[in-house]
Amino acid sequence: MADPAVVNASPLILLTAASLTDLLQLAGDPLLIPRVVIDEIDAYGPTDATAILVRQTKWLTIVDPPPVPAIIERWDLGPGESSVLTWAHAHPGTIAVLDDLPARRCADSLRIPTRGTLGLVLIAKRRAIISQARPIVERLRQAGMYLSDDVMNRALSMIGE
Repeated sequence: MADPAVVNASPLILLTAASLTDLLQLAGDPLLIPRVVIDEIDAYGPTDATAILVRQTKWLTIVDPPPVPAIIERWDLGPGESSVLTWAHAHPGTIAVLDDLPARRCADSLRIPTRGTLGLVLIAKRRAIISQARPIVERLRQAGMYLSDDVMNRALSMIGE
């Protein structure tokens, strides 16, 4: 069984926009979403594709994290990132799935393992779930993922592309 993972809004939104939500299952098992993240997604309206996804997908579980501890609060992150990191901090071994660089730095300082949207694509390629990662990454960029050419090319070179 894989490690549990708790996911923030940006990977959910990007993967939904690019029609790649199945890649989320590579993040961990079970895949958890803090209620605060659900609230952020619900703000887009009930007909938003991501809002529909989180309500209809059986392998996503909504959780209520404990209050944000001061050690995370000091990073002045958004409510979604803070709730993801709070859950992972309170449940050692849980992977935090987020793209926000300050949140990832906070996770590193707390020794919380992380994955991002790009990392999920790399995992898919390594496991031969996809044959090429570059077209998937380009699709995510078209869906709104900010990723410099340099970062993209360095990541893709790690998997031989």
